[in-house]
Amino acid sequence: MANTMPATRPVVPHFSSGPCAKRPGWSLQALTDAVLGRSHRSKIGKAKLKRAIDLTREVLDVPANYRIGIVPASDTGAVEMALWSLLGARPVTMMAWESFGEGWVTDVAKQLKLKDATVLKAGYGDLPDLSKVDFSTDVVFTWNGTTSGVRVPNADWIPANREGLTICDATSACFAQTLDFAKLDVVTFSWQKALGGEGAHGMLILSPRAAERLKTYAPPWPLPKIFRLTNNGKLIEGIFDGETINTPSMLCVEDYLDTLMWAKSIGGLKSLIARADANTRVIADWAATSPWIDFLAKEPSIRSNTSVCLKVVDPTVTALSADAQAAFVKSLAAALEKEGVAYDIDAYRDAPPGLRIWCGATVEASDVEVLTQWLDWAFTKTKDALPKAA
Repeated sequence: MANTMPATRPVVPHFSSGPCAKRPGWSLQALTDAVLGRSHRSKIGKAKLKRAIDLTREVLDVPANYRIGIVPASDTGAVEMALWSLLGARPVTMMAWESFGEGWVTDVAKQLKLKDATVLKAGYGDLPDLSKVDFSTDVVFTWNGTTSGVRVPNADWIPANREGLTICDATSACFAQTLDFAKLDVVTFSWQKALGGEGAHGMLILSPRAAERLKTYAPPWPLPKIFRLTNNGKLIEGIFDGETINTPSMLCVEDYLDTLMWAKSIGGLKSLIARADANTRVIADWAATSPWIDFLAKEPSIRSNTSVCLKVVDPTVTALSADAQAAFVKSLAAALEKEGVAYDIDAYRDAPPGLRIWCGATVEASDVEVLTQWLDWAFTKTKDALPKAA
């Protein structure tokens, strides 16, 4: 493989899996209408927050009878609100095949200490056996494993007549993959993922079944204020009209509104999905002709089109120790960062050594194409720097 440095660089080198790239053409000028120095409870502040909820519903095609709320602490806060507020009414099945799913298992087992918890696990690159899920229980799962690049292929495995609730962490799936809301009772995501918004704010989407659980079930543990969705057995409806539990950043709200309007302008959810698919197709076509790299996800049907996770399969590298393989990938990623070509593309700290390239809708396919040329260059450069065998 030639080690000639490519002649061009990606226009936008932001391939981080969170916070993700801003929308094409974004600038700070897009935020000049932000409600700054005013209360988020003012008429204009609440109108902005309600607008964010309404546009979320429109772009994601969320059913009219589902509630949408802006909540604290990003996707993590939204998931924790759901776990602490809803679980315990019946047994629960936890699913994990990457770092964040494992985190939810830990919370349920060690923090909530639920006794009737079944855990279905799979290693990085695989999914658990979906046919083994017992839907008489509540089920907690990630739609798209951000740190493994593995997603569920669809919602066909979830029955419409399930007894328990389905609680879905969809933070790296929303706005890039088709979510079947009829099969999902709780959906969570954060602004800094697929639309490249700013951090610290989460979104919580509740089905009528989840809302009914909240009204009829009181968990046996104390709930911090920022987790409380009910008061005296009634849903706090204001949360779903823009009356947030704590103070949001109105600058971040304006940025989220800007990204939602951009999404509408390009054709909505269908176009967002098509852009992410096109970006991932560039990676797939390149990987098919580059013998040193492959997808971490073993089956094409479960490969993510946002957080694309790759592994180095070159025999010289795979013969190294695990620590040496991790060091190799870090050196490769550092070479690209030094050249201003790609930022933050090494694998998540708990994942196997490899690369993770964000291919969501805010990324341009032309930049991904140029990146693949640089990946080949960086691999050869890094491999050539390895100590030679005696």
